[in-house]
Amino acid sequence: MESFKVKDESLAQKGFLQIEWASKHMPVLNQIKKRFSREKPLKGVTLGACLHVTKETAVLVDALMAGGASVALCGSNPLSTQDEVAAALAQLGVHVFAWRGQTTEEYYWCIERVIDHNPLITLDDGADLVSTIHSKRTDALPNVKGGTEETTTGVLRLRAMERSGALKYAIIAVNDAYTKYLFDNRYGTGQSTIDGILRATNILLAGKKLVVCGYGWCGRGIALRARGMGANVIVTEVNPLRALEAVMDGFHVMPLSEAAEIGEIFVTATGDINVIRKEHIGKMRDGAILANSGHFNVEISLKDLEELASSKRVIRQNLEEYKLKDGRRLYLLAEGRLVNLAAAEGHPSEVMDMSFANQALSVEHLAKAERLPPKVYPVPKEIDETVARLKLKAMGIVIDELTDEQKRYLATWEMGTL
Repeated sequence: MESFKVKDESLAQKGFLQIEWASKHMPVLNQIKKRFSREKPLKGVTLGACLHVTKETAVLVDALMAGGASVALCGSNPLSTQDEVAAALAQLGVHVFAWRGQTTEEYYWCIERVIDHNPLITLDDGADLVSTIHSKRTDALPNVKGGTEETTTGVLRLRAMERSGALKYAIIAVNDAYTKYLFDNRYGTGQSTIDGILRATNILLAGKKLVVCGYGWCGRGIALRARGMGANVIVTEVNPLRALEAVMDGFHVMPLSEAAEIGEIFVTATGDINVIRKEHIGKMRDGAILANSGHFNVEISLKDLEELASSKRVIRQNLEEYKLKDGRRLYLLAEGRLVNLAAAEGHPSEVMDMSFANQALSVEHLAKAERLPPKVYPVPKEIDETVARLKLKAMGIVIDELTDEQKRYLATWEMGTL
């Protein structure tokens, strides 16, 4: 069995510096690591993780190992691995199989190497690890006690598995914790998506018409940050409640077929397939920029883009020009993959601090609990509130507490108007 595979082991020292920088901005996870070091709640537990291999993920892995776990890790996106971090993790004894620029075959090869380590608990970001265990590697299923899922897209896939009866072990939907999606999805995705677009293009956002496809928490964050940079933001939606929210939040809302004619930058954040497709591409103005901030590279139809193009060329890193048969030029960022990770560094450490604190505490919960029926479970309320308290403490913020009288008032129905 292979112990690890990374691009360049000599990058490890650079990786340690990156991890050190991230750790300084992740105080909640460091508080959890201190307790894990004392209590060893994961002693003897093998964890299999398919996550973006970034400096923030390394801080999570370090905390889990401090708790006694053995960790096998692969990347959850072919373009998101930070090779210096992967090299550092290999030196720390992590069974890491990840490098930037993987082919699809290499990507799934790495997932299978993680499964070879026979994990008791899985940590996933997009559900590719879980789906592989349930399809190609059912030999690993009897040993798996439970798992966690980091993303909206992954939770959607896992709930589909649960509805169809395919899910064979319990999953905690980390994405659905308040201290995850209200902060990671909104502020993390918002800032890092804009960061990725700017790194890939170096364009001025002020005055541009920027179209956000999808107004979930990720879309909200992108729209909020784009407006803050001076962009004229247009939102497209299929959900009437979210569309109404976008209107009330002050954004222009219209069908994508209309937005396609006037938009200058398009960002998808829906979790669905073929959001931008042939009929939209056909209406776009010369020079339009296309970016995706949803988990998989399926939201922009690459097939349609290829069919409509007469040629393509790389203009700069993470920026491809597609020359269409009618002479228009469209620009695709990061091959249609996650622009915030492929063209930038992903979410800032401060926001991943809370997301990964939920991961660590959910893993501990699964390790200690009896084997649960195969369903998708919410993060326990006490974990969510613990993460919030630890974050406030780290920020030096003190909040009020209910008095005994107030607690009694909220717990009874008899008292009304006095």
